[in-house]
Amino acid sequence: MTTIRKAVFPAAGLGTRFLPATKAQPKEMLVLVDKPIIQYGVEEAVASGVDNIILVTGRGKNAIEDHFDVSIELETFLEARGKTELLAEIRKVSNLINFAYVRQGEPLGLGHAVLVTKELVGQEPFAVILGDDVIDADPPALRQMVDVFDRVQGPVLAVERVPEESVSSYGIVQIAETLGDGVYRVKDLVEKPRREDAPSNLAIIGRYILTPDIFPALKATVADRTGEIQLTNGLRRLLQDRPIYACEVKGVRHDTGNKLGFLKAVVYFALRRPDLAEPFRKYLRENAGI
Repeated sequence: MTTIRKAVFPAAGLGTRFLPATKAQPKEMLVLVDKPIIQYGVEEAVASGVDNIILVTGRGKNAIEDHFDVSIELETFLEARGKTELLAEIRKVSNLINFAYVRQGEPLGLGHAVLVTKELVGQEPFAVILGDDVIDADPPALRQMVDVFDRVQGPVLAVERVPEESVSSYGIVQIAETLGDGVYRVKDLVEKPRREDAPSNLAIIGRYILTPDIFPALKATVADRTGEIQLTNGLRRLLQDRPIYACEVKGVRHDTGNKLGFLKAVVYFALRRPDLAEPFRKYLRENAGI
């Protein structure tokens, strides 16, 4: 049985929503408590059994590569100072997994970001993780999807039920068949429909398991009016040739790609830290009226 060994992380976007903070650093390196956003996704991949990460990067993204690389100077400094716990934490980051990098050149859409990984992915199924979506789940969100993939041996999209007034902000799936326990066979995909036109309130979120036949489908997909190749359009083309499935992920998702979602995630993860929860909660009560 084929399972998932590789995960693609598209990280070539410009992060304009967080300017000026992202003028000189990648948005993926913005910190939630004490870890950059992208590390949450990488740790999820590791916990889901994935051992190879493909980062799709662009200009100004060297900090991501440096973060997951070995830092001899820092390790030597920490070791000399006897800071063993910090040293172990730093080494854990660089030893997490095998990394490969490919440049997207221009940010021409999520579909294009996936397409440029074709040679590194090869002829095997793979995951795509959008780092903006940080999901706290047990088992991890990607692990839930891998379990579904192992059953259906076909592409799996992570979905979440969203309020009806929010459907126009997402790609929405139309369901052909319910397979039980939050798993569905997809009939169609609609990108950002009007509320009255949405076929459901099951929104596609930032996790995909794809099969290598997505590459010719994306190659044949025409760019939209903004000049971008949309992954949703490539999936619609693929859907003509094979079944695609949706997995309703169980967990708490934070969209850190916008300021409010980012702030909510900081508070959420701080309150889940044993060393921070009580003093932080006390601070919120006394200073924020919470």
